[in-house]
Amino acid sequence: MKALPNILSTGRLVLTLFMFVALAAAAGGVPWLSERLTPEIQFALQRWAFWAFAVAAVTDYFDGWLARKLDAVTVWGAILDPIGDKVLVCGAVLGLMALGAQPMVVLPAGLILFREFTVSALREVGASQGIKLPVTLLAKWKTTLQLVALGAELLIASWGAFDLPSDPSVRDPATLVAHSLFWIAALVTLITGYQYWEQTRVALKG
Repeated sequence: MKALPNILSTGRLVLTLFMFVALAAAAGGVPWLSERLTPEIQFALQRWAFWAFAVAAVTDYFDGWLARKLDAVTVWGAILDPIGDKVLVCGAVLGLMALGAQPMVVLPAGLILFREFTVSALREVGASQGIKLPVTLLAKWKTTLQLVALGAELLIASWGAFDLPSDPSVRDPATLVAHSLFWIAALVTLITGYQYWEQTRVALKG
């Protein structure tokens, strides 16, 4: 049972890879499949990718909770969990771009990617100097907000695949909610990135 948290974290990485490949394939990015890509196959790939993302996002909560509940916190788990988070977020962003994201999504998507890579670099530099950057409460909420916003954006991008109403009175408000959540997620992401930057700067100066 104590291995379950790490199994979930590993499963999240596998699901993320599947999600990204499915989205890339749906966008015609897989050579051998692009010639055979029909609307039915494209919609099926988008649906599979969305559900893979949803399941992976749920495991983000349960692996950490189970690790604490089962007293199974390990070094390997501590490495896998943040990697799984970042790979899931970045994979979803890249998959969204592959589907041809709306212009309103491009800027916040880029900002999220820049922040994630920057914080990863800060952690690496900090670790080489014996500096630890503890995860802040806002950063935990940031991950949740990112996943909810990305799930909403993936749903909007795959609207036709789920046979949802094409009526603008339904789709337009849903799109507005998704875009708003994504911009808020990007803003919180930048704030937490600045917090980590300051933590590292102060620690190195000290």
